[in-house]
Amino acid sequence: MYKYDVAIIGGGLAGLTAANFLVKEGKKVVVLEKSNRVGGRAITNNKNGVLMNLGVHALLIDGKAMKVLTELGISIPGENASVKTHGIWRNKVYPIPTNFSSVLSSKLLTWKGKIVYLKLMLKLTKGNFDSLPEISLSDWADREISDPMVRHIFYSLCRVTTYISAPTLQLAKPVLIRVKHGLTTGVMYVDGGWETIIQELKKQAIESGVEIFYSKKVIEIEHHEQYQSIRCSDGELYKVPVCVIAAPPKETLKMVTGSENTSLSTWVNQTIPITASCLDLGVKKLPNLENQFAIGLDQTYYFTNQSRSAKLSEDNTLVVSLVKYHNPMQQSINPQEAKVQLETVMDLLHSNWRNEVVAKQFLPEMTVVHDFPHMKRKDNPGPEIPQMKGIYIAGDWCGHDEILADAAVESGKCVALQILAKRT
Repeated sequence: MYKYDVAIIGGGLAGLTAANFLVKEGKKVVVLEKSNRVGGRAITNNKNGVLMNLGVHALLIDGKAMKVLTELGISIPGENASVKTHGIWRNKVYPIPTNFSSVLSSKLLTWKGKIVYLKLMLKLTKGNFDSLPEISLSDWADREISDPMVRHIFYSLCRVTTYISAPTLQLAKPVLIRVKHGLTTGVMYVDGGWETIIQELKKQAIESGVEIFYSKKVIEIEHHEQYQSIRCSDGELYKVPVCVIAAPPKETLKMVTGSENTSLSTWVNQTIPITASCLDLGVKKLPNLENQFAIGLDQTYYFTNQSRSAKLSEDNTLVVSLVKYHNPMQQSINPQEAKVQLETVMDLLHSNWRNEVVAKQFLPEMTVVHDFPHMKRKDNPGPEIPQMKGIYIAGDWCGHDEILADAAVESGKCVALQILAKRT
């Protein structure tokens, strides 16, 4: 009766992951992508041979996304990005201590602070946070960290591993688990940018039988007892038993007819999107080789040389990125002001850097993630909408304890497994 068993709306990380798991089990799958390429925010732009993601993208080596991709048989090229870290405090650059001797010689910490810092590092790398109660990150820090400077360093580490600056909102458990992975196993930057991941997912999906249609903007999804009716802007209609929506939350709510009084509405209304200003630069060289990675201690800045562990050009042009994390409660962003702030950070770390620039990309208000585990969540989202059997959601806003790409990829797997279990 139906040409497809499952229609997936959105060809980003979540949608392509779900498609791969479903097609492996014999399901006939179609992916409807509104743009002319798959990938969503995981695309990589080619700027005259210099490859730039939409802001800094790092993959936790021991994270959920890496594990799921490995399970699908996808190998990700790139290297561990671990490197000496610097902190920016009151417009001066200091090494962030990473071992016993560097802690003792640190000019950032008092003697009392050094003891507090050593205890914190031990707790972060060796602690078990699985049974941590539902408390905010700031409440955990206030309880565990008595020294103000150590707390500044701690929050900076949390920002750089979650891309979120909202300690009073963030649940402590998922952040601490992610920080632990970052400190112990590290992260990697991907050769060719994150387009490499997308193309591998796409290739495997198509080879397994998934059909992908581009420029298919879905404008309406009607739920029926036995099927879902999906209408596109070009007038084409798809009728399928199961529909997976791997789109941003507000778009998802708008698509689904009659969803106002369902759990989907609750999930969407509780989302707190996170944005950041991102300045990506292609440079011939770095004026100061010492400063490869720096985090703001009194400001929400972050600098990294992605080319230290990933191939992002053919002519050895380096791709470096600067980020300013936004407060999710902030009402508006001044693009020009944000750009000047990021350039000022670059001035501090690498004087005369302007002479080396060959490519540039500025994203004044990039959506980092559409939601994250936070104190205001009433209910974890999805994957199935209880009031609309056969309609599922996936994406970075559908994680439970996962964040960012880990949430997107894991949600794609979870939605596929739930569909397969029900249909079986």
